[in-house]
Amino acid sequence: MIEKMSLSHENLLGFRIAGTVSQEDYETVLIPALEAAIEEHERLRLLVRVESDFKDYTLGALFEDMRVGLKHWRGFDRVALVAETKWVVRAVKAFSIFMPCPVAVFDLSEQDEAHRWLTESLGAIHQTDLGGGVLHVQLMGKLDAAVYDEEEQDLDAFIRANDGFKLLLDLREFDGWQGLAALGEHLSLVRDHRSLVDRMAIVGSARYIKLGERLASKFINAKVKQFDDDELDAAKEWIAKG
Repeated sequence: MIEKMSLSHENLLGFRIAGTVSQEDYETVLIPALEAAIEEHERLRLLVRVESDFKDYTLGALFEDMRVGLKHWRGFDRVALVAETKWVVRAVKAFSIFMPCPVAVFDLSEQDEAHRWLTESLGAIHQTDLGGGVLHVQLMGKLDAAVYDEEEQDLDAFIRANDGFKLLLDLREFDGWQGLAALGEHLSLVRDHRSLVDRMAIVGSARYIKLGERLASKFINAKVKQFDDDELDAAKEWIAKG
């Protein structure tokens, strides 16, 4: 059995799974709700609660599960599983490394925590105009794809006001990307604006600095220099001189 859950957040979709799941459950409950939600929202955050009496799939449901996953997996921004059945938890954890979005597993008693994880901000991008065509971009925490959507308009507005710009990329508090979709959004954003960057300073000494330098060398035709965590002022001085 699959039941749609009533959740308040506008782009949050939830399902409760119990007993034996049939192909009819997919065709009459899950697929219509999923497709309606994706039509309304570009990305969804999905909450799935698997009750302890969940037993098995029918053969038809197994094939329907594969079809739904292949068709809609890029529409998910985050997925939270609430379950305690060991084989279900193990299977989701194993498959999560292939998902393009962050996946978290919670115990049945932790549904409120799962809901909070789905709705809270996991990371942030701060953009500051330093004047003289210099844009200070801070990547903070673990970023998901939705963060890039929110910030692209501000970046476009800055670019329209400057024929070219100098990028001060601040990675001192950056912890990485929440899934492959977020990394894809990052690469897309770099690709779309690479020709406009005249000069680039990367601040931070964590492991992402090496990745930042590689991205810069592949995507940006500009002079690039790396600075350690405690050299933000030196980075600002260097980038302003160019």
